[in-house]
Order: sequence, then structure tokens, then C-alpha cells
Amino acid sequence: LTPTGSTSTKVELRGNVLLLECIAAGLPTPVIRWIKEGGELPVNRTFFENFKKTLKIIDVSEADSGNYKCIARNILGSAHHVISVTVKAAPYWITAPRNLVLSPGEDGTLICRANGNPKPDISWLANGVPI
Repeated sequence: LTPTGSTSTKVELRGNVLLLECIAAGLPTPVIRWIKEGGELPVNRTFFENFKKTLKIIDVSEADSGNYKCIARNILGSAHHVISVTVKAAPYWITAPRNLVLSPGEDGTLICRANGNPKPDISWLANGVPI
């Protein structure tokens, strides 16, 4: 089974295509199956190529991080390999701040919600000066 060993790691960026490859040799030719440990392969974004040697997940998100196992099996036995996938993400808006127009003495709230992996730090500045 290629990759060799029992585990390997893969890092992908949010929004990209995740490609995981598992090549098995044997006689009779092994059948390859993919699973996500502790979860399900994403519906409508998962595709298999090269007779299931390649697992392809499009538009990956942080929720796609986890351990993916390829299992190669024929009538004489099986082999497996676990690929630990981490999806990193540049900061992105969950709720972007919006302009706020207030009258003198009126209260207002600015909301800023962002996410990413690693989790971004949020700083507030007024006219370029931290507040």
C-alpha cells in the first residue's frame, strides 16, 4: 500500500480541493474503500477517481478536518492507511462590520464576527488608533 506506514498527514486550505491518494498492490487486485473516522464523507462534494485510488473533496472547510482511512482488500487480506487532514483558513467574515450612523448621544453597536484556522485575533481601531 502506498503511502507506506500506517499514517500520514495532509494540510489543505479552506475552499480548495482536497486530494488523497492510496495505491494498493495485490493479486487479485484489491478493492479500495475510503471512510472518515468518526464521521461521514461529505455528500455532494466527494468524488472518487482512478478506480477509487484518489479521494477528491471539493470546496473543503474546517469541518472536513479529520482522519481519512483507505482500506485495500482482496480475498486474501487487507491493508489500510490513515491520513490525518487539517484544513487551514485565512480569516474570513461570518458577520462583517457595517457602517453605523448615529445622532449625538445615541447608542449603537458594531458587530464583527470572523473565523479562520488558526482562529484570528480581532482588534478595534478608531481613526487608526486602538480602542
